[in-house]
Amino acid sequence: MDILQVQIKSAGYVNNKKAIENIGFSLKKGELTGLIGPNGAGKSTTIKAILGLLPEVDGEIHPKGQNTRYAYIPEQPVFYDELTLWEHLELAAAAYDIGRRDFLDEGEKLLETFRLQKERHHLPGSFSKGMQQKVMLIIGFLIKADIYIVDEPFIGLDPRAIRDFLNLLDTERKRGAGVLMSTHALDTAEKICDSFVLLADGKLVARGNLAQIREVCRLPGASLFDCFNKILEILE
Repeated sequence: MDILQVQIKSAGYVNNKKAIENIGFSLKKGELTGLIGPNGAGKSTTIKAILGLLPEVDGEIHPKGQNTRYAYIPEQPVFYDELTLWEHLELAAAAYDIGRRDFLDEGEKLLETFRLQKERHHLPGSFSKGMQQKVMLIIGFLIKADIYIVDEPFIGLDPRAIRDFLNLLDTERKRGAGVLMSTHALDTAEKICDSFVLLADGKLVARGNLAQIREVCRLPGASLFDCFNKILEILE
């Protein structure tokens, strides 16, 4: 069952209304789709279009239902200067109407998972890049979303945190959540993603599972990395 359908004719900004064009794909319940492409390919713009953050969008973006809950985990963490880690979690719980008992139970579990219990009353602005990324992951998983949109999650995370992140992601997928993940970590994406959406120059150039991507490239048995570079060579 599709949990999200994206059909974008064009989308962009006031001074560039067609930053991306002709991008279409769907996300199923429990599916992890990798959004990949070189720098400037349109990945972040596509994410903003899905989230309704662009001033110019010509197309249709259909979540499963009107009450579909999104969790967006950005590449660059964003915090309120005066709020502690725990106060950020309380704010998220209030915004998404999470019951107090559920919030306390889940919040404690997530702090323990990412080993940030001792930092709960500290300001995230003083944390390292990796710790800040963990806070964004905690807030995202606290929400128990229907759709997770994750932008470059592996930057700054140590191997143990990456393992914890992937375990939680797997749990959410088993619950039925869909995941759209933008990443340059192609080796990891090949291992964990069910399907891929490849963008270049603001346009969709390939989509499907790895077998389908290999067929497009005419590279049977090739890695995602090799397919990615082959497609870019063809387009040059």
